[in-house]
Amino acid sequence: MAASGALVRQCPLLLPQNREGTAYEGFVTAQGRDFHIRILLPTDFQLKNARIECSWHLKKILHGYHHILKQRLHSCLDLVSFMVELKTILEIALKNTQDLHIPRPPEYYSCLVKDLEILGWNKVAYVDTGLTTIKLKAEDSCGRQHLISLKLNAKYPTEPPDCLVDFPVRFAISWMPQNSLIDIYNQFLVALESLKDFWDAMDEIDGKTWVLEPENPTRSATRRRFAIGNNISVNVEVDPRHPNMLPECYFLGAEHAVNPLRLKLNNNMHLWDPEISLLQNLKELLEIDFPSRAVLEKSDFAKDCGICYAYRLDGATPDQVCDDPRCGQPYHQACLYEWLQGLPSSRQSFNVIFGECPYCNK
Repeated sequence: MAASGALVRQCPLLLPQNREGTAYEGFVTAQGRDFHIRILLPTDFQLKNARIECSWHLKKILHGYHHILKQRLHSCLDLVSFMVELKTILEIALKNTQDLHIPRPPEYYSCLVKDLEILGWNKVAYVDTGLTTIKLKAEDSCGRQHLISLKLNAKYPTEPPDCLVDFPVRFAISWMPQNSLIDIYNQFLVALESLKDFWDAMDEIDGKTWVLEPENPTRSATRRRFAIGNNISVNVEVDPRHPNMLPECYFLGAEHAVNPLRLKLNNNMHLWDPEISLLQNLKELLEIDFPSRAVLEKSDFAKDCGICYAYRLDGATPDQVCDDPRCGQPYHQACLYEWLQGLPSSRQSFNVIFGECPYCNK
């Protein structure tokens, strides 16, 4: 109810279309204008697999922001936070669309070129022909490459550019009319260093474990699901502001396999040491070694769905496992839900459906 109320406050014209809360249709408002939109969520409410349908006019306005919207779908925890991001991006897109029709004075170009020369052309990754969009590149202290996209309006430098970054946290710049691109760049570098420990933790997970989801994580992604064993995995949600603290952990797999892991985590969490890496802490608390990329292949523990016989389905991997220790067959949640809905013997209680395993009939 709290999430529903928050959504009404953010988007009062966006209404649920079914009792399950997986379909919403209505309007999103920005700069006093309403734009028709339809959002379809999967049954597991994972935003990364949501489908967004909108009018051709809104599609045209958001044309250059598709990759940013995709990142936000992967990083936002719920529909409310995504709608806040969508409205912000739409505001920026509308402002930039309007700015295209405002002629820039000669001072705009001379000031911008001077700023770029002071900053150094070696830091510029892209400039559009109209000198309204600029991408700057930077390297953090660990050698990771990052980009910041700047959308400049006609009043630059009196007004600051809009900044778009692939960060897990909000990046807000402080700006005065006498500031220049180098001030933004320096603030960008400071922000990169503040996120160093977070990216170190995520890079260690990516480099030393078999990550099942997301397939191609962005720098803004705070979640990793990685393999523990055959059809057993853990979903870890890391706080980017406190990456060395105990993250949220959710185990996926058959109950007989994941229950001992839950118990170990609960019994040992007082041993968490913020002075050592997140991955090393998890190893010690769970008293296990994660499957090594050097020794094992992904196919050794990443099995195909027992219904559709594929590993990836619309970006999702099998995350439901038969509880029978002799079976342990994995399934995509969407495949299993559709299968069980079609069985006369299945029964449903609220949002949970109960039925027989398609593989072993248990």
